[in-house]
Amino acid sequence: MNTFIAVRQTITIKITKIVSMSMILLCSVSCKESKQADQTVDVLDQHTLDRRVNEATIDSLMREVYVPIYSDIYNQTRDSRTLLTATLSIRNTSIRDSLFISKIDYYNTEGSLVRSYLEQPIYLRPMESIDYVIEQQDKAGGSGANFLIDWYSKKPLNPLFQAVMVGGLGSQAFSFTTEGVDVYEP
Repeated sequence: MNTFIAVRQTITIKITKIVSMSMILLCSVSCKESKQADQTVDVLDQHTLDRRVNEATIDSLMREVYVPIYSDIYNQTRDSRTLLTATLSIRNTSIRDSLFISKIDYYNTEGSLVRSYLEQPIYLRPMESIDYVIEQQDKAGGSGANFLIDWYSKKPLNPLFQAVMVGGLGSQAFSFTTEGVDVYEP
């Protein structure tokens, strides 16, 4: 009988240890999972991007880029136009350094300012991108629309400024891209 009680106590102790170890392991895994959950990836949307930069941090070595946009194109005659959806894409190609943007202005064919997208400078983290869409129904820009973008960085960067235009004629769809070019003014 004493042997039976001793075996029972030994089993009870082992079960208690297993349950305790399981609880510790479960708590450890739960803590790790909650830490990973805290590291969520933000979905980037130009309307919610809230990384404003203090005006005092603006670098005097500002660069300006011109990006052509075609919000419409001629179709068969000068009087017939096809409206397009255009997306301006700004991409920080650096894996280490931030890209600072102080101006994103949209101009029409006549060279008049249609709208400014920034009230104050923002930054893009390494490898981050931001997009601005000119909707198909937006005729304000015309066939010669463009963006002027002022940007700077603390270290030499080679960001990418592109536009993607998408449209269709009848049952045929098409798309094309344009690249930004540096604007040098003496």
